[in-house]
This record gives sequence, structure tokens and C-alpha cells, in this order.
Amino acid sequence: MAGLIGIGLTGILSHQAALNTTGNNITNANTPGYSRQEVLFETQEGQRTGAGTIGSGVNVTDIRRLANEYLVQQVREDSTLYGEQAALNSELSRLDNLLGGETTGLSTALNNFFASLQNAAEDPTSLPQRQLVLSEAQQIVNRFQALSQEFIQQRESIKTQMQQGVKDANTLVKSIAELNLAISESPGIAQGQMPNELLDKRDEKLRQLSELVSIKVTPTDGSQVNVSLSNGLSLVVGSNAATFGTRENAEDPTRLEFTLSNGGRTLNIDEQITGGKLGGLLRFDNEGLKPAFDELGRIAIALSDTMNHQHEIGMDLEGDLGGLFFTDINSVEAQRSRVVANGNNSLSSNGQLAVEITDSSALAAGSWTLQFSGDGRSYELIDQRTGDTVNQGRLPDPVQSEISMPGFNIRVEGGSFNAGDKYLIQPSRNAAESIGLVVNREEDLAFASPIRATTGENNIGTGKIDQGTMLNVRNPFTNSLLPAFQSSGQLANGPITVTFDDPGTGLVYTVEDVNGNPIGPADRPYTPGIANELFNPDPASGAEYQGFQFRITGQPASGDSFEIDYNSNGVSDNRNAELLAALGTANTLNGGSQNFAEGYAGVVEDIGVKTRQSQLDVDAGKTLLEQSTNQRESVSGVNLDEEAGRLIQYQAAYNASAQVMSVAQDLFNTLLQSFR
Repeated sequence: MAGLIGIGLTGILSHQAALNTTGNNITNANTPGYSRQEVLFETQEGQRTGAGTIGSGVNVTDIRRLANEYLVQQVREDSTLYGEQAALNSELSRLDNLLGGETTGLSTALNNFFASLQNAAEDPTSLPQRQLVLSEAQQIVNRFQALSQEFIQQRESIKTQMQQGVKDANTLVKSIAELNLAISESPGIAQGQMPNELLDKRDEKLRQLSELVSIKVTPTDGSQVNVSLSNGLSLVVGSNAATFGTRENAEDPTRLEFTLSNGGRTLNIDEQITGGKLGGLLRFDNEGLKPAFDELGRIAIALSDTMNHQHEIGMDLEGDLGGLFFTDINSVEAQRSRVVANGNNSLSSNGQLAVEITDSSALAAGSWTLQFSGDGRSYELIDQRTGDTVNQGRLPDPVQSEISMPGFNIRVEGGSFNAGDKYLIQPSRNAAESIGLVVNREEDLAFASPIRATTGENNIGTGKIDQGTMLNVRNPFTNSLLPAFQSSGQLANGPITVTFDDPGTGLVYTVEDVNGNPIGPADRPYTPGIANELFNPDPASGAEYQGFQFRITGQPASGDSFEIDYNSNGVSDNRNAELLAALGTANTLNGGSQNFAEGYAGVVEDIGVKTRQSQLDVDAGKTLLEQSTNQRESVSGVNLDEEAGRLIQYQAAYNASAQVMSVAQDLFNTLLQSFR
């Protein structure tokens, strides 16, 4: 009877453990990361008799955690992929909505501005029309600055998310290290009795960490795991945890860089942060936000440059030359703001650099790194987008010089450099933020041309002179006013006369200033059938360059003359207004292949394509994550119907075992009664 009671007791205890395990499964059906457990039964060693071996009951050998490491790893990898794409898509969508919005974008403001110029050209004396031009110009400025401010806010949002992500990662890394220690010290682990709940918690922490950054997990002694970044930098070794951090980027102080501290060393790990939310934020900054900053700034520079040049060669309502329309793109402050010294440069370095925009139509959107080597005078310029060296050489002694690039020059103004020094060159990054409207009075809008030509009253030929084309009013080498325009309201050397003569060898002409001095060669031959240009268009030609050009066509007669002078009282002249309005459709970007609207549309399209692609990637990543999660759940997840069936099975076995003990007790009582 004692043996029968023992057999029943083992059945009760074993199935009670099975019932408890099943109940635990049921109650944890919705616990994130929980792995289903099952009880493994084993027959106890029987008692040998002459008639054979009699069983002695059942024993619980293990409570097994149902988990497939391959599927767990797959969930981690898919979580990393989805975390990256979700973060990237979220930020790209925000940027796409901003740039493409009718009220937030730039397209409407550009169209309205050039439309107002066209309307003003039809009635250049109308002050209300001029006021509308100023109003629309201010709207352009407001849009550029508002977009730039939105970019800055999104950049700050990214920095905040990076800092929070680092805090979350540190909490997870520390928890994984603590769980490693708890698992290795768990009682019975040497006999293979695993602390299932701790293993589940660690796997869940690893999954959460993989949502933030791509990691590698390597099993090691004592059922611990080592965790590292994708390039091998250790995050967790046993019970020791490294620490993530952020700090101001040495190259670009407006941004943050990721660091990892371990064993007293702190490393920059930006290049190792791939995948996950943190990797997605870095990708957006590099692939979305920085290019948008640069492209928007490039459009602001091109608009300011072309408008300023055309406005400056016009004449306002008061008979004066037009000045700047928008802020000067090459002010000293603007030039120096385009260079940022690396925070890791030698303390003895005091190099002075500036970036001058030389041709806005050839200017590319982007950033470059100027780095020095050797004795501090050898340099190379590296395109940050491609990593290619695009310019290299040696600075002279003294160092004052220029490093020329398409659209801009890097001017080395002085100071000294050391090997390893680096400078961030960003010609257009801050232009949208700094653009401003200089013209503030309707009368100051230069809608007229400052030059005009008249035909001699006694001319008898068919020669005709056009009304001239303004080239410049400043010496491009010194940026000072050309001699002809240094006197307000008049040509300093005017009126200029063009006279024709026929000395018997054919028709010739001479151009003379007000003092009778020839401008260019005297007695130049006249060629019928073409437009004969009167002035040398090359600024390097010295006094022959006047800053404007006139052309004569037809067949003048000997003795005919034409006069060129300042356009006094030309208030109804709209020639420069029409040229200003025409800039709206002129190809002034990308080497003369795009106008402003097309250039901005290209920015919107580029971000739109990236946003659409990221949305497709998000959908694909979500599908992969759902598939891998479902596969893991098929092995480790709790099926309530299955567990309910097991509950009934174990309950029946428990009741039967109790019945065995009851039978044993009845037999024992019967035996006792037989001796009474």
C-alpha cells in the first residue's frame, strides 16, 4: 500500500506542477516576449521483483521553455529594419508635407512675386503696383526664412529623439547586463535547469534594443550573451555594460554625434550606428534634411544674385541707379559664415577662411571638407556626399590665396594651419535663413534702364541704333562703380557720340566721349547686314568696357550720327522691369538648365521620391516583422485553446492520481479491519 500511495503522490505532485505551468502560460498569453513552457515527465526507476519490475510513479525532469533561437534572432533583425524605416519615413513625410504644401512651400510665393513684376512692367509709374512688388518680395523672404526655421526645428527634434534614444538604449543595455548576471547565478543552471522567466526578459530587452540600433548577439558561458554593434564594438560583455552618449558634432556644431564609452574610452560611433530608430534618424539627417537645407539655400542665393545684378543695372523713379534688391550674397559676414572650423583642430591653428559665391548658376548644393596635411600648407577638398577628393594643392607663402571651385571660391585670408586641421565648407547651407529684402520704398524699385540712344536729326541713311543692353555698373575685379556711372543721374563721359564717315575706302565710324576722346579704335569699318556692336564687352579691356552695349543695324550714310546718354526723366521706361520679370522663367540654375520654379520643384520631387520609397520600405519591413513574429509565436506563443485542452488533461490525471491514493487508503483500512 505504501508503494501505491507513493505512486499516486508522484502523480499528484507532477500533474500539479503541470497544472501550475499551464495556468502560468494562460495568464501570460499577452505578456510581451513570453515563451510558452511545458512540463517534461519521466518514469521513476521501478522496483525489481522476481516477477519483473514494478513502476514507482512519475517524475518531472524539466520545465522547458519553448523558444527557437533562429526565430528570435529573425525577429530582432526585422525589428531593426522596421525601426529604421519607420523613423526615416516619419521624418521624410513631415519634410515632404512642408516643402510640397501650397501654403508652406515656396512655389506659390515665387509665382506671385514674378507675376507682380510683370504687372508692374505694364505700368512702371504706378506706386500701388510697385508696392505690390515689395509686398510679394517680402513674402518670398518670409517663405525662405519660414522653411529654414522649420528645417531647424526638425533638426532640433531629431537631436531630442537621438538623446532620448540613447537614454533608452542605456537602460536596456544595463538591464541586459544585470539579467546576464542573474541568469548565470541562478540555482540549478549547472544541472540544466534554466531560469525561463529571466531568459524571456533578456530576449525582450534585446528585441527592444534592436528596435533602436542594429546589434549582434553571441551566446557565451553560463548562458550569458555578449552584445555588440554591427561592426563588433562591444555593448555588453557578461555583466559589464558600455554607455551610449551624444555630444556636439566636432565638424558641424549644429548637430549631434553618437558616442560609446567603455573602459575609460569614448569613441565617435556615427559610422557604426546602422538600422533601428537611431540609424533611421541619422539617415534622414544625411539623406533628407542636409540636402534640403543646401538646395533651398542654393535657390535663395541664385534668386538674390540674379535679382540684385539686374536691379543694380536699372534706374529708379528718382533717376538713380538701382541698388541691391535682396541682401548681398557676398557680404563679409555671409562669406565667413560658410566656413566652420572643426572642433578638434589644433589650438595653435588660427586660419582665416571665407567662401565667395562667384557664379550662382554653377553653384552645386552640397558640403565639402577642407583638410590640411604635412606642414599645414598641403590641402585637399573632399566632397562629403561622394567622399571624393575634388581639389588639392599647396598654399603659397604667405598663404593668402584662393581655392577655386565651380560656383565658389574658398579664400584663404591668412593665419596658420596644422596637419589634421579640417574645415567644413557649406556655401549654401544658411542662405535661406539670411536672405532679406533691401529695397523698402516704391520709388527705389529700378524698373527703367539708365541708358538710351537717339538718332541724329540730320541723318539720311537707314541706320538704326537699339536702346542698349546693360551689362554691369561695377568693375567685376574691384566691385567699384565703373567710371561712366560714378556721377549720379548722368553718364560721366556722356553724351557719347557715334559718327559715320566714308574716306573713300568704305563706311567707318568712331565712338567718342563727351570730351572727344575715342572709346576704342577710331574709324572702325562698318559691316552692313549684321548688328555692329559699339563697345568691347570684355571687362578686362579697360576703358573700352563701358558696362553697356549698343548695336547699330541698317545702312547709315556718311555724316550720320547717334548719341548715347543717361536716361534722364525716363520714369515711364519699363525695360528693366521686363528683364526682372523675365528672370522668373530664365534658366539661371544648374548651369543654365533650370529656372527657379523648376529648381524648387526638383527639391520637392527629390524628397517626394525618397518619401514614397521609404513608405514602400516601411510596408515591406512591417510585413517581414509580422511574418517573423508570427513564426516565433507559432513556436513560443501561447495558444489558449491548446492550453485549455492541456488543463483538462492534467486535471484528469491529477484526479486519477488522487483516486489511486484513495484506493490505497481503502486497501490499507481493509487490511487493518481483517486483524480485528
